[in-house]
Amino acid sequence: MTDLAHPTGPQSAQPQPAHPDPAHPDPAHPDPAAAPNSSVTPPPVQSARSRAAERVLGLLALVGTAVTVWLGLWVTPPDRQQGDLVRLVYLHPGVAWVALYLAFGLAAVSSILYLWPRTRSLFWDRLAAAAVEVGVVFNISTLVSGSIWGKPTWGVWWAWDARLTLTAVLLVLFLGYLALRRVPAEPEVRARRSAFVALFAVLDVPLVHFSVDWWNTLHQGATVLNPGLTLKIHGSMAWTLLLGFVSLTLAFVWMLMVRYRIGVLEDWLAANELDAALAERQAEGALPAGVVGGTDGTGGTDRGDGAPTERVGVA
Repeated sequence: MTDLAHPTGPQSAQPQPAHPDPAHPDPAHPDPAAAPNSSVTPPPVQSARSRAAERVLGLLALVGTAVTVWLGLWVTPPDRQQGDLVRLVYLHPGVAWVALYLAFGLAAVSSILYLWPRTRSLFWDRLAAAAVEVGVVFNISTLVSGSIWGKPTWGVWWAWDARLTLTAVLLVLFLGYLALRRVPAEPEVRARRSAFVALFAVLDVPLVHFSVDWWNTLHQGATVLNPGLTLKIHGSMAWTLLLGFVSLTLAFVWMLMVRYRIGVLEDWLAANELDAALAERQAEGALPAGVVGGTDGTGGTDRGDGAPTERVGVA
């Protein structure tokens, strides 16, 4: 008589399915809970050409700035009136040039291009935000280097001079711009209101520029060019100053490229944060595929107070 509890013959030789190992899943039978969320878009990838250009710009800016400092401190002669204080001139005007005209000027142009319907794109919003953030760094550097020059010249670290005060106001305005961008909102709403704030803040730039002509200020007038657009410095001093302008401009472009790339990644993370979190939970097996709410391990849902709800399912 055949023993049904212990069958013999060819059927008993069939291998039994092994218990699935979460650490070594079977590729022939994938776990649906571990499938990636198809709604998560891949991160933006920087092209090889862009990476190479970014590195070259950074290297040129670093070398140029180092050479400017070397020439300014040890090669160029002291000024007849200012003495060794003139050595700050090789960096301070270049830093102010980047902050007031390049960074904040680019932010204003980018904001106009975003507000214009035919050119409206989040590219311009990201570019404006990157330019403002880099410009704030150079604006702070302008105030710090100006204070270092002002202490031995005026006898104080700070004076409520028209140009100094307006430059400080410009810094506060663009810090407000950056704070406004942190307020939660849809990307289009954030871009539109940020563009208006940038255009309002940039109105202070011409006030800073013409402050030494419109008011009786402590700050000296034009350092490089006189009203007739002729150079006021010559020889090695002029070449060192020119190298400083070029090097700091390259540093601004490099910082702008890096900050723009970070901004793109930040927008990608904000848009895919929830989907990426759900995909990670599903891959760990903690959240079954197709389930949005959490479970209490018994088939019911966890309300968050420690008391599971009644189990819903079929017996």
